[in-house]
Amino acid sequence: MQIVSTSAAVPAASARRALTGLPEADGYEVVVKPLRYREKPHLAAETSFGDRTITLRMPEPFLPFGEVVAYGAKRRPGGSMRFVWLTEGVTFRRPREVLRFLYLHEWMHWYLHHHHGRGTSAETTCDRFALANYRRREVTLADARAAMRRSRS
Repeated sequence: MQIVSTSAAVPAASARRALTGLPEADGYEVVVKPLRYREKPHLAAETSFGDRTITLRMPEPFLPFGEVVAYGAKRRPGGSMRFVWLTEGVTFRRPREVLRFLYLHEWMHWYLHHHHGRGTSAETTCDRFALANYRRREVTLADARAAMRRSRS
């Protein structure tokens, strides 16, 4: 996997080590860029299917931060189509955790686009996949398939 970094906090070699054990987006370049925030750090990334790049934005300066991640929705009782978001709070303490989470989220967009024809949507599926796997040492295609079918909780 080709990795390029313009972030002073995370050089390309560090990003490569952080992403070891994760599935590769064949034919795509991973670009790590700085995210300059005004008030507090947050998650930001994008996949460009035209340019064939996955861009991960690393908050600079990096400070530990929390993020609420929506991994699904549940229908509320009643006749109308109302839903409540299923969320989990996550604290990112190290840049490695942020890189892995963002990469897995964007990789799932790549996977859905190239293998299922729907990569520009499915945010909750991508978040569910990243949330379940960003701390794991090895992530496989079977893990991606498992994230596509949310089990009842």
